Amino acid sequence: MGVTLSMPQDLSEALKEATKEVHVQAENAEFMKNFQKGQVTRKGFKLVMASLYHIYVALEEQIERNKENPAYAPLYFPEELHRRAALERDMAFWYGPRWEDAIPYTQATRRYVRRLHEVGRKEPELLVAHAYTRYLGDLSGGQVLKKIAQKALDLPSSGEGVDFFTFPNVASATKFKQLYRSRMNTLEMTPEVRQRVIEEAKAAFLLNIQLFEELQELLGQDAEDQSPSQAPGLRRRVGSGARDAAPAETPRGKPQPNLLSQAPLLRWVLTLSFVVATVAVGLYVM
Repeated sequence: MGVTLSMPQDLSEALKEATKEVHVQAENAEFMKNFQKGQVTRKGFKLVMASLYHIYVALEEQIERNKENPAYAPLYFPEELHRRAALERDMAFWYGPRWEDAIPYTQATRRYVRRLHEVGRKEPELLVAHAYTRYLGDLSGGQVLKKIAQKALDLPSSGEGVDFFTFPNVASATKFKQLYRSRMNTLEMTPEVRQRVIEEAKAAFLLNIQLFEELQELLGQDAEDQSPSQAPGLRRRVGSGARDAAPAETPRGKPQPNLLSQAPLLRWVLTLSFVVATVAVGLYVM
């Protein structure tokens, strides 16, 4: 005789319990683990912030579409939660005045955005799953990540470049999360819809995990592209310059040996030094 396990009564508790595993997976994604250790570059931070901009534009567009829908209306807190304006300021800081033409839009970000629009237009009862995943996560860990980024990237203490993590209209994150969860628990839904909301919350975490994995892969590709083994053009330029140059004359009129042509290791070291200098300058001006 089988035993039927009842789910927690409150929707907020049900979501918290059902997403524990994927929540841990998201936190253990290499990109996030490195971030939490303070191992974040300007390149990586700019990438993730651009992705968050696209995600929040889509999420908040669909929230506005459904703000009077009973399936979402109790959770409508634009002044306290919405992130688009803050992210626009961050984009201007990181990408300059023409940031709208400059910010990247990765494949994993596009998938996430596509799903948000599908939910908002066709299944608005599931929008709560995405709002819960994003906003409560931002309120929970945002301040810690903000401090890590400011320290690792030597950002101004005034908060420029990390506006996304600041919620000026939320006096107490703990109390606001309690309010938000209590509002979630007032949403009326059938057992079937409730289960779909839970599955959508898991899917939202997976979309975030896929995004982190893609960003880490992009950063890894950049590192490979900048390494000596992946820079044949640089090697050719250094090598060809040594080969093509005429031998210098010594005071006695004898040709001086071409050290680069006779020392492959020295040639490689010079190439490496050039690449390292190039990367350092690129990171400095980014």
